[in-house]
Amino acid sequence: MAGPHAPAGRVHKRNTISDQQKRRELALKRQTESRRDSQQHARRLAASALSLSSSSAEEPAEFNFRQEEKVHVLPEQPLDELTITAVNDHVDEDLPPQAKEEEEEEEAASTVPNWKRLDGAGFQEATKLKGARARQWFARQLMLPEWMLDIPPRLNREWYVLPRPAGKRCLVVSSNGTTVSRLRNGRILHYFPSALPNGARTKNVAGTGHTFCILDCIFHEADQSYYVIDMICWRGYSLYDCSAEFRFFWLNSKLAETGACDPPSTYHRYQFHVVPIYDCDRAGLQDAYNGPLPYIRDGLLFYNRHAHYELGLTPLCLVWKDENCSQYFLDTDSNGIVPTQQHVVLELQEDGTVGTIDDPPVILANMPRQFLQQGLRIIDGKPIVADVHFQGAATRGRAFADSCSKILFQYAARHSPLIFEDLLSAVQSDDEEKDTIMEG
Repeated sequence: MAGPHAPAGRVHKRNTISDQQKRRELALKRQTESRRDSQQHARRLAASALSLSSSSAEEPAEFNFRQEEKVHVLPEQPLDELTITAVNDHVDEDLPPQAKEEEEEEEAASTVPNWKRLDGAGFQEATKLKGARARQWFARQLMLPEWMLDIPPRLNREWYVLPRPAGKRCLVVSSNGTTVSRLRNGRILHYFPSALPNGARTKNVAGTGHTFCILDCIFHEADQSYYVIDMICWRGYSLYDCSAEFRFFWLNSKLAETGACDPPSTYHRYQFHVVPIYDCDRAGLQDAYNGPLPYIRDGLLFYNRHAHYELGLTPLCLVWKDENCSQYFLDTDSNGIVPTQQHVVLELQEDGTVGTIDDPPVILANMPRQFLQQGLRIIDGKPIVADVHFQGAATRGRAFADSCSKILFQYAARHSPLIFEDLLSAVQSDDEEKDTIMEG
């Protein structure tokens, strides 16, 4: 379990400039220096979402529900000793009965373009993929938050906070008179009619294939609803390179206009809701943390106001949890038990090393045939080498390895967690600093 919390009244002290803060500054700088053709990206994504959904290699939605449950409870444990589950493992004796399909998944992972090759020609190439390769490709279409290791400066002025719904993260695309949702691992969750733009075949449908919508959602099983956390494209207009501030404005103003927030009906199978978005001041933090909600809360999401929608990991979107706002504060095993040792999922590289999903990956150990064991060191906030014990190949429902920030967050959660009072204290410090500047 997590180590004892610091006193609730402790004063939050900022570090000088953390590694995560450096990444945030670099991410903002990259946004101003380079812009991709996101309009073309979004159009091809909408077209390929439906063309690939009919692939015979796809499993039915009911199967995906069961598989995704296993993914949600992958375990983690303290960094002084890690148990590694490898992604893309090729050891024949470790393969389960579904060996043939898993081998196809592994082969697909090695041939699908990475995050950076989804633009231009790489995107056009990806639309031709089928089956496992299609799933691997769609698994790379979401923005993934880093875990909050330190509190960003100017939290109350430059960030939003959202109470994250518990459920299945998915990409929802409406186009050509139908709607499809795909899970984080690229598998289809639902194939259904909706009130989203061009999302159902009705008499009132207007527009061509260029009229499409792409939403970043979480499917909440308790009320069978989609909770929208971000808008990527609306009626064919790309929002990839728009700030979070603008995307959230459009999300709140556009979604309800379509009837997508109405109760289910014949041509609208699932209801959509906008997740509450708060300014990250003291009142906003309190509402996001313990205010009343129609869904089960699973931690908090923090968005930098200026952040674009970037595929893959980004330090401009952060996730934070504690035991009061998430039942998954500490990762559990398949039985819902917190293991005594921290478990991590790492990706097996071609050179026999295992590392995180980060770009470039943080390499934690070497994994030859005998699976060598080495000791852990943390240098500059990064795990360099770990005393690892290989546990087995990851479930085929698992799309990616853990990130370095997740590993470190889970480690801190067991020893000296970043608590909610720290967030409140940081916001108060920002307010006092702002008042001082105004008085001066």
